[in-house]
Amino acid sequence: MSSIRERNKELILKAASEEFAEKGFAASKTSDIAARAGLPKPNVYYYFKSKENLYREVLESIVEPLLAASAPFNQPGHPAEVLRAYIRTKIRISRDHACASKVFANEIMHGAPHLSPERTAQLNAQAAHNIACIQRWIDDGLMADVDANHLLFSIWAATQTYADFDWQISTVTGKTRLDDADYDAAADTIIRLVLKGCEIAEPQTA
Repeated sequence: MSSIRERNKELILKAASEEFAEKGFAASKTSDIAARAGLPKPNVYYYFKSKENLYREVLESIVEPLLAASAPFNQPGHPAEVLRAYIRTKIRISRDHACASKVFANEIMHGAPHLSPERTAQLNAQAAHNIACIQRWIDDGLMADVDANHLLFSIWAATQTYADFDWQISTVTGKTRLDDADYDAAADTIIRLVLKGCEIAEPQTA
């Protein structure tokens, strides 16, 4: 029974991510989410109680990966290695959680009214920590004297655009869907721009 429950919840959550990404919170209907999931409408309420709770679960589904992406900053490491791992993970999030990323972006653009204060505090604290790491590398002479805040913002923009503006990217590239090679190329390009632009040398190997 637990496997059926988890499967149904995953189907509903995936359908909700797509519905909220396309229509926004207000215009999305639980009946449409249920239909997209291929389940009866009462199942949505059985598992999530309300549309508001379901929307928050969609936000949770992207907040967790975003926080986890900063793991390289949470331990000692060379800036080239940390930034390379961070950028690759952020690109994977855009690939694997595209709809939830759009929902999150729309939420942020509207002042994050549905994001819990606890989650907001976590995200802000992690961002502050990452910025402090970058500033420490600058102070230690490991990279150019760039603005640490705006470097992090630029990485966010460069990586998340592959989810939030996928229609534009598909239009320009002429591809209905990007493949793994495209995402690898995106990560490689962003990494090269960041490392070269910030004058970060590769760590010395023994």
